[in-house]
Amino acid sequence: MSGTEDALVLDGPGSHRLERRPVAEPGPGDARVRVHASGICGSDREVFQGSRPEGYVRYPVTPGHEWSGTVEAVGAGVPASLVGRKVVGEGFRNCQVCDRCHAGDTTLCTAGYEETGFTQPGAMATTLTLPARLLHPLSDGADLTAAALLEPAACIAAAALKANAQPGERVAVVGTGTLGMIAVQFLAAASPAELLVVGTRRDREQLSLSFGATAFRTRDALAEAGTEAGAGTYDIVIETAGSASAARESAALLRRGGRLVLTGIPAAGADGLDPTDLVVRQIEVQTVFGAPPGAWAHAVRVFDAGLLSLLPLVTHELPLTDFGAAIDLVGSGDPKVGKVLLRPQGLP
Repeated sequence: MSGTEDALVLDGPGSHRLERRPVAEPGPGDARVRVHASGICGSDREVFQGSRPEGYVRYPVTPGHEWSGTVEAVGAGVPASLVGRKVVGEGFRNCQVCDRCHAGDTTLCTAGYEETGFTQPGAMATTLTLPARLLHPLSDGADLTAAALLEPAACIAAAALKANAQPGERVAVVGTGTLGMIAVQFLAAASPAELLVVGTRRDREQLSLSFGATAFRTRDALAEAGTEAGAGTYDIVIETAGSASAARESAALLRRGGRLVLTGIPAAGADGLDPTDLVVRQIEVQTVFGAPPGAWAHAVRVFDAGLLSLLPLVTHELPLTDFGAAIDLVGSGDPKVGKVLLRPQGLP
């Protein structure tokens, strides 16, 4: 295929444009995907604002690390049967040869950080070309709009695997954004005795309950209730809010010896968890930054089995030309705004 396509480009913080560029021909080992939808999350906003940590973005860049699409061409060495398949794909461009990659911890690759949409071209374009080894094929009947949320779902799958929830345990999720609502579903699947959701958005209560939560509290109400709300009694807490205060509140919910998984990234220099408290209460703390292949495979299996409801989290779909409006929506604080998707092919 030859011709040109549209791509969004961020030349630097606060500067974006739509450019017309040649359609890439996939090289050996690569695949070209026609993008169906690309999601916008807080890290995309950081790239636009210029607040992403140094070394984790390289301008100019086409953003877009949450995406879904259909393979339309493959390079040498890639099975032709992949053409026409609906897919999602991992973002981390790992080296495959360091000790961490060999161990399956590809997000800890020691060769350095490279990721689709941050240091490599992303999916806010008509097509995305990437190594075919990063693709995860979906079932033929998969809803590609819902599948655009499989990147955050894979991150939460990584958190759920680390949490290792067992039936009958008391579990909690702190944070009610996209990650939090997905975390509720993964933990609900483990048949907990109790599943508490804690957040700042009261409007998320009914959605949380529909996904399997047994109780919902705002962070303010939880602070006022103290031990009456079950502080210090939960076996597992997955934190998704991305603030230092949320991390501390998450730790406070745990029983002695409880398991905490942090997925949010607070602002640089934020006060952390109390190490004395962690040691004395023997809290097990794990973190997630991106998702390794095993977590991606787990998320895709759960999605294809119909056990993961992602479409209700999508509230806005806009054409690629409306990137500015989409970024404003994501940062608006409007409780009616959930996941915002850009549709490079235009709206139906």
